[in-house]
Amino acid sequence: MMNSISVNQFRDNLKTYVEQTVSDHQPIKVTRRAGDDFIVMSAEDWEREQETLLILQSSNLMKQIAESMATHQTNAGYKPTQEQLNEIASF
Repeated sequence: MMNSISVNQFRDNLKTYVEQTVSDHQPIKVTRRAGDDFIVMSAEDWEREQETLLILQSSNLMKQIAESMATHQTNAGYKPTQEQLNEIASF
């Protein structure tokens, strides 16, 4: 559940709330008496949310994910050779 604070609380403790938001990766809802509320979240979390929305909006990507899950569940997916696994592991 998202924390909700007043704009006055947010203003008075700006540094604390920003640090909390960034370190805990939990957005904070800031409520305003005479206007629309707003959300404070870290840039990293915002970028992650944007990537998720982009994927969810792409029918091609969603189809690839569904196909991948189906092959995984039936154990019919791509199986690298031992040489390929060794090469991957050497990174």
